[in-house]
Amino acid sequence: MTNTVPKILIVGGGYAGFYTAWKLEKLLRKGEADVTVVDPLPYMTYQPFLPEVAAGSIEARHSVVALRRHLKRSTVIAGKVTGIQHADKVATITPVAGEAYQVEYDQIVVTAGAVSRTFPIPGIADNAIGLKTIEEAVAIRDRLMSNFDKASTLPAGPERDRLLTVVVVGGGFAGIEVFAELRSLASSLIKFYPQLTFEDTHFHLVEAMGRIMPEVSLKTSEWVLKDLAKRGANVHLDTQVTGAVDGNIELSTGETIPSDLIIWTAGVMANPTVVRGSDLPVEERGRIRTRPDLRVGTDEEFVEGAWAAGDVSAVPDLTGGGVGGYCVPNAQHAVRQGKLMAKNITAVLRGELPKDYVHKNLGAVAGLGLYNGVFQSGNIALKGLVAWVAHRGYHGLAMPTWERKFRVVWGWWNNLWLGRDIVNLSTVQNPRYVFEEFAARPRPAQPAVTPPAEPREQGKIADQPEKVEADKEAAAAR
Repeated sequence: MTNTVPKILIVGGGYAGFYTAWKLEKLLRKGEADVTVVDPLPYMTYQPFLPEVAAGSIEARHSVVALRRHLKRSTVIAGKVTGIQHADKVATITPVAGEAYQVEYDQIVVTAGAVSRTFPIPGIADNAIGLKTIEEAVAIRDRLMSNFDKASTLPAGPERDRLLTVVVVGGGFAGIEVFAELRSLASSLIKFYPQLTFEDTHFHLVEAMGRIMPEVSLKTSEWVLKDLAKRGANVHLDTQVTGAVDGNIELSTGETIPSDLIIWTAGVMANPTVVRGSDLPVEERGRIRTRPDLRVGTDEEFVEGAWAAGDVSAVPDLTGGGVGGYCVPNAQHAVRQGKLMAKNITAVLRGELPKDYVHKNLGAVAGLGLYNGVFQSGNIALKGLVAWVAHRGYHGLAMPTWERKFRVVWGWWNNLWLGRDIVNLSTVQNPRYVFEEFAARPRPAQPAVTPPAEPREQGKIADQPEKVEADKEAAAAR
């Protein structure tokens, strides 16, 4: 390229992308490189907080990090990278407004993350909702609260039961956390609705495997099952969803569960828009093939100028603890890979060698509703209140930037004394409904009025005045 300043293009502003750019700003000297981050959203979402956002325990805006506020020396573009021609080092950017265009780069960092992985089950695409974005978490919260409002006006019966039934598909960490948090929220809402009782609410978790939470020991997962059962939850193991049409969730066991809220957390896949639109090598599971030093390629050969990290990449787990030999797609790995990526890119720009990514999983921690949680690290397992404190402590510290840490912790402190916020803002999805209802509109134009037609003979006479005068003269002569 003709420009002497290397151009670094970061595809995606999630965990790995944000931390890469954030760390590069601290490592690079002024004028050493130009960094550009492309993402359709103006913020990074801290996804471990999504279950608590869905339960009203965390303010939605506090669980995201504004890219432009904290990436002061990087260029942030609101759009998607829809094509990568690395052979020419050219990327196609499709902005949120305007026509697509191409940009050149010297180093590309692919951190486009993952999206919900679904199966062609009738009704799922139309009726279910995922848990990968802050918007989905807010929609889940508002839907549950709206359903309580509706159910409180209905007599006991099938329709009220349907509104108060929640079905979560997927028994991994995300599924268990949102399931337990919503169960906790529903229990706390009962006291505000004297028309409803705890027995009126129904929660079902559907898991295709014979156990939940494979990230923890079998003994710990069994404790979680017992704890959920005490709170009136129904867990369906070795069960698959076969249909979700017209509000009826059909299970492989033959059971049908009417529900108005279906949450899908049964797996993720690498962002297909970026993966399919690039010429970078891809492994069998659809992720970008990545070396331990985070350069794209294999152990034998790397693709010069191409890097990848996070959920979109297949990074070998050198500790031996990964699934299939690769790092599992979670925030813990993405954050640390992003930090190392920045160091490695800086090293390569300065003619130094990059380092391999080696990180042993510190353990798994999950919140199971207010004052309840579970923590597993090796053979050490904590349960209940102490695990809940560990959960909040870990994620409070892991939230990037002190500004965001303070907002989250301050919200927790307020909720401790004031209780969780149960305001339902579902109407924000249609903010103009009141204005439209009462807005004055121009009256429709009235049709033009045609004057009544005169009798045919009179009309003829009126049209021929000369003939009228001639007739009069003739009559006088006679």
